[in-house]
Amino acid sequence: MSTPTPADAPLKSLPADMELVLKVIPMPADTNSNGDIFGGWVMAQVDLAGSVIPARYARGRMATVAVNEFIFKQPVRVGDILSFYAAVTRAGRTSVTVKVEVFAERIRQQGEYVKVTEAMLTYVAIDENGRPRPLADAPAG
Repeated sequence: MSTPTPADAPLKSLPADMELVLKVIPMPADTNSNGDIFGGWVMAQVDLAGSVIPARYARGRMATVAVNEFIFKQPVRVGDILSFYAAVTRAGRTSVTVKVEVFAERIRQQGEYVKVTEAMLTYVAIDENGRPRPLADAPAG
C-alpha cells in the first residue's frame, strides 16, 4: 500500500491533457509587500493564458465576462518558471469557458513542479459594439 502524497507535493510532470499556452518568469517588480508575487499580477497572466484557446474560436474581438473560480494554492516567487496550461470545459453559442492551471518550477528545484494557481474563466465573442456574437468556429468540449 502506498503512502498518500500531500496536495502540494512536487510533481515530476506537467498535464498531458491540457495545452501549454504561456510560460513566464516573474520579476522583483511584480512582488507584494511580503516579497511574493502579487496576486493581481498572477490573475492578469491567467487571464492572458485563458484567452489563447477561445481566441481561436472567436476569430475577432472577445472579452472576459466571468472569473468563475480562482484559487491560489501556493505562493509564487521571484524567479519561478511558471507554466500555464488551459483546456476548454464548456462551449456555447457565443462563449467559451476555460480551465487554467498554473505550475511553478522553483529556481532551486528544476524538473519539479508545484501547482500554484487554478482558475475557471469565461470569454465571450463580441461584435464592434461590444455585444455578444456567435463564435466563428465552435470548439469541441
